[in-house]
Amino acid sequence: MRIFLFISLITLSLSASAIVIRHDVDDKKYLAYPADFAALATLYVDGAHGTLIKPDWIVTAAHATFCINSGSYIGLNNGYHKVESVFVHKDYQPGKSHDIALIKLVNPIKDVKPASLYEKTDELGKIMWFIGAGGTGNGLTGQTVDNYENGGVLRKAENRIEQAEGPLLKFKFDRDDAALPYEGISGGGDSGGPAYSTIDGTNYLLGISSRVEGGNIGMYGVVEVYSRVSFFKPWIEKITTGEETLQRQLAFPKLELLPAGLTKQILPEVCSDIGLKPDAI
Repeated sequence: MRIFLFISLITLSLSASAIVIRHDVDDKKYLAYPADFAALATLYVDGAHGTLIKPDWIVTAAHATFCINSGSYIGLNNGYHKVESVFVHKDYQPGKSHDIALIKLVNPIKDVKPASLYEKTDELGKIMWFIGAGGTGNGLTGQTVDNYENGGVLRKAENRIEQAEGPLLKFKFDRDDAALPYEGISGGGDSGGPAYSTIDGTNYLLGISSRVEGGNIGMYGVVEVYSRVSFFKPWIEKITTGEETLQRQLAFPKLELLPAGLTKQILPEVCSDIGLKPDAI
């Protein structure tokens, strides 16, 4: 089953994101630690992320929730936390837009400060950071280590937002003199992870990792696409108020459109293999 799962996750990773680095900067300079972004949540044993935005709410990419249901567990702050319910945006279109979902936890997390939602629409030109434990490599080779082989090693990188329109943020993997000191881009295995900026000690969530486009995965010149938090903030606030009628109007209780490589027939086996399984919580 592990070999089958490995192949499946490689297929899925093409719409995910992790961190591929500059070819001319030491990998050690990209290494990150949980304290760098304490609100980072992990969905599966092999990757996919989310962000704690309220003590009992996680925001992530819609397509990353394929195995998340009531009774599932997510990992955060070296602990496991049980899922109460899932809310997938009703306008989600794979590979296009509205790739966002919310996860409600059974119990609030009391020892982690949630990230704040960025609400201004001035993201264009801003430098933001992103963090994850998925696949890696460099801009010359593209991804050479997938999310399973990476073994949970965290990295973080920076990039400059080149497009901020409607529901999307976009930035490109530049090289040499055009690149930032710790420039990076998507690899595979960390869909749903954060693009964030730290202002006066507070982490602000600007975007949610959705997909890459415009080139080979992890290669210089490829473009990364994030769901734009300032655009979705009203939707997030309406869902997290807890008004059930409004929730049913704005969201589905599960992912209706599975990522490429997954079918309803194999989904239970895949989820059994990659789901987090704490002994007790």
